[in-house]
Formats: sequence, C-alpha cells, structure tokens
Amino acid sequence: MIDASIPVEALNERNRGTIGEALGITFTKVTPEYLEATMPVHPATRQPLGLLHGGASAALAEHVGSMAAYLCIDRTKFYSLGLEIKCNHLRGKTEGIVTARAYPLHLGRKTHLWKIDIQDEEGRRVAFCTLTVMILPVRDLPQQRPPATF
Repeated sequence: MIDASIPVEALNERNRGTIGEALGITFTKVTPEYLEATMPVHPATRQPLGLLHGGASAALAEHVGSMAAYLCIDRTKFYSLGLEIKCNHLRGKTEGIVTARAYPLHLGRKTHLWKIDIQDEEGRRVAFCTLTVMILPVRDLPQQRPPATF
C-alpha cells in the first residue's frame, strides 16, 4: 500500500532540481492504490518530429513508479531505485498533458514490480510501462542527497 498521508506538495518539493522538474512532471494525486503525476508535451519532452519522446514517457514512468515504491517502504531504513523499465509507446501526442498512474503489481522485501499507465486528456492510452524497483538499505545510499523525511 502506498503511504497516502504524504501530501503532493511534499512530493513536488522533493522534485525540485531533478529530471522531474526539468521535464515539468508534477505529482497530482496520492492514494493507497496508486500515485499519479502529469507531464506537459512541450519542446523539452518532444522528439524532432514533434511527437512526445519515448524517453520522456519512460522518464515519467520511472519517476512516478520509483516515488510510488518509495512511499511503500520504511523510509528510515530503505530507499528505492529503478532496476528495469519496459515501455510500449502506443499513441503519438504532439501537445497537451499526459497523466501517469503507477499501480503496484508486487511489493516484495527486495523488489517491487509496478505498472504505469500513461494516458492523454481523453483517457486514451499513450504508453504502458512496467518498472522493476530494487529496495536497498539506507546505509548503502550515496550521500549526494539525503533520503526524504516528509
């Protein structure tokens, strides 16, 4: 279960100075069942043909899935890191907003498996991703950025 007591404002504050901020990713909803975030389709998220870049969709999926995993663990003892991502890009998008929802498929002690559904404003699936996340002890955390205390 996702810790839904964390306000989206705290997640978005944690987003500052990361790829999430650079791409315009904003967390919008935290529930026990899923974590949701949006991303605009704009120059930083488009590929040269003007379509939403598959890498931007993958970054959105990993960003929301990794944070969702982090909200499922004891953050005083563990942290989460993406291990593998697979994305199927199903529909082109040239403008607007996409919304990603991350749902847990498996929450183990050392790994999590998440499905991330990315949709457009009309609810049409733009991409479908799966993310495997590894759960590691805080003692192994690189000291670049301390774990969130929320």
